[in-house]
Amino acid sequence: MYSFTETAVITGDIDRIWAVATDVARWSEWDPHEEKSRIDGEFAAGTKGWVKPKGAPAGPFTIVAVEPGRSWTSEAGIPFGKLRGHRTYEALGDGTVRVAENVEVHGLFGPVFKLIWEKAMRADMPLTFAALEQEALRRG
Repeated sequence: MYSFTETAVITGDIDRIWAVATDVARWSEWDPHEEKSRIDGEFAAGTKGWVKPKGAPAGPFTIVAVEPGRSWTSEAGIPFGKLRGHRTYEALGDGTVRVAENVEVHGLFGPVFKLIWEKAMRADMPLTFAALEQEALRRG
């Protein structure tokens, strides 16, 4: 297993940011990393969804943990392993929120993932954080 993390501080209300970040069906409307997405139920542990990231294959994911307003974790299968994403949201008390995404790549496919997708995924994370900020402000 290997992992990588990206973090940013964005402006906005944590409740609005959370609402946008967990509105899976609308990710492709604002997130430059996502082409299509859906969720098959409530945003809760055990719920399944599907996503098509730009430049990567589409596939299903499962939400495996949710701390409302604070964090959520999803897992998706990859050849000979899994991809686990953990996202956190922390209000800093001054109208800003620290957002972070940690990605764990488990299994034999890890070196291939690192070689082909990690660089682009890391480059997209700050763009996603900025777009999350803008969408939360727009919806406010």
